[in-house]
Amino acid sequence: MTEASALPDTGAAYDAVATLYAELVSDILAGLPLERALIAAFADLVRAHGGPVGDLGCGPGHLTAHLHTLGLDAFGVDLSPEMIALARRAHPELRFEQGTMTALDLPAATLGGILASYSIIHLPPAHLPTVFGEFDRVLAPGGHLLLGFFAGDDPAPQAFDHKVTTAYRWSPESLADLLCAAGFTEVGRLRREPREGERFHHAQLLMRKPA
Repeated sequence: MTEASALPDTGAAYDAVATLYAELVSDILAGLPLERALIAAFADLVRAHGGPVGDLGCGPGHLTAHLHTLGLDAFGVDLSPEMIALARRAHPELRFEQGTMTALDLPAATLGGILASYSIIHLPPAHLPTVFGEFDRVLAPGGHLLLGFFAGDDPAPQAFDHKVTTAYRWSPESLADLLCAAGFTEVGRLRREPREGERFHHAQLLMRKPA
């Protein structure tokens, strides 16, 4: 797969499994107390600062809807048109748009927060500086980013056979370095052991764009 084709191929792969995926993740936060607590802390920070939140790589909109229940003005963006169609049907009160994180159709400095929950995992590593640059562009000064991903220990990204399409594990240190190079500062991080049925460690980085 070339870098030029990676994004359309990922969208098509998720189109093919959209309905099954939506069923699997519909109540996923119920079994993830650490992630749920960190999303709540993220929501507190965003509410204090103000501004809408983009759930980038929103899938069927389950986390967009959760952010809305936490009092945030949340909307979703996803590469897969099938995912967007499911999100709109499940949550008609919220806004969902098809788009790509490499070129967001959003004005500069307009978001109070960005949630990117496992939405960078399929990106070829060379794409990440562009995506993180876009995150920095659309986030207002003082805004926050919460990034979720599969964690590894190797400084270099590690490809693996994700059930949908090729994905990458990253060390939290490597991703934090890339985000700092894009203009962010780190607020905190979470790394947890795999649960039963999971193969890898999971991690979250909470970042802030300086005011």
